[in-house]
Amino acid sequence: MSEGSGGGGPVVHGFPHLDAVRSAITALYRRLSLEGVRSYAASLSPAEVAFSDVDDLYPGAQRVAGALVRHLRLPQARVVVGFRRMEHAASVELTAGPEYFVELNDRFRTHRRDIGAALAHEITHVLLHRLGLELPGTRENEILTDTVTAYLGAGWLLLDAFRQDAVSSQKLGYLTPEEFGYVLAKRAMVFGEDPSVWFTSPQAYTAYTRGRAEALRDLQRPPLTAAGWAGRRRYAKERRLAGDRPGAGRDPSLPYAFETGAEGLRVSFTCPVCHQRVRVPVRGRTRARCGLCRTVLECDT
Repeated sequence: MSEGSGGGGPVVHGFPHLDAVRSAITALYRRLSLEGVRSYAASLSPAEVAFSDVDDLYPGAQRVAGALVRHLRLPQARVVVGFRRMEHAASVELTAGPEYFVELNDRFRTHRRDIGAALAHEITHVLLHRLGLELPGTRENEILTDTVTAYLGAGWLLLDAFRQDAVSSQKLGYLTPEEFGYVLAKRAMVFGEDPSVWFTSPQAYTAYTRGRAEALRDLQRPPLTAAGWAGRRRYAKERRLAGDRPGAGRDPSLPYAFETGAEGLRVSFTCPVCHQRVRVPVRGRTRARCGLCRTVLECDT
């Protein structure tokens, strides 16, 4: 697991990994199914991972690890937590189980409020290992792990660990703070929760609001009926061009693509919830149901 500098190093902002994050959400739905994702409707509560300075280090770390194991539905997994000097925030030894060994950076001995965040990422690695869910490449797998941690209700801890002032900064995980906010907002829209009430970091709250704004934009792209005027006008132009020039190349900057087949013109776009590709006939107002997350989408094609 990577971490931002604790001594004023630059923290990357914005949405540089957004395509990878969306692919990770799709992969999660495909592996767990809609019912599996819905089984994580309740987020991990702050009380379950609270760690005060008067708590004994090792028993406290084991207690928090146990709460995360239960939350992530790993009933047969026992996580043993240790501390040592290392470059990154934490690491996990992935084996066949049932015992897993997580090592945390020595600095967490005195920064105990963030032990839950570090453990959340590593124990999600265990979950993904058990599920056999992985993507090619270390970077892609770390983005997958951050995304799944957030989407399954434990990742608000990682965003809350983001703190910054005039002389220092700290960030855990591979996603930017805004990307964590984006995934948390996507989850919140599905389960109707507000994770911002759990943040103790003002910087985390700001990042969440920016991520939420980006997540809302997913709901406002053509051919969805909630699209704005400018988007609808561009969509009408592209639809007309597609009818005049069947087989023309797709513009990759657009969130939709037109296809001509035996049944006439169709439009494909990504589901704003799970980002699975959806295809519907071009025939005006219609409803489409995503085959993966079963969201009903109001469209004007």
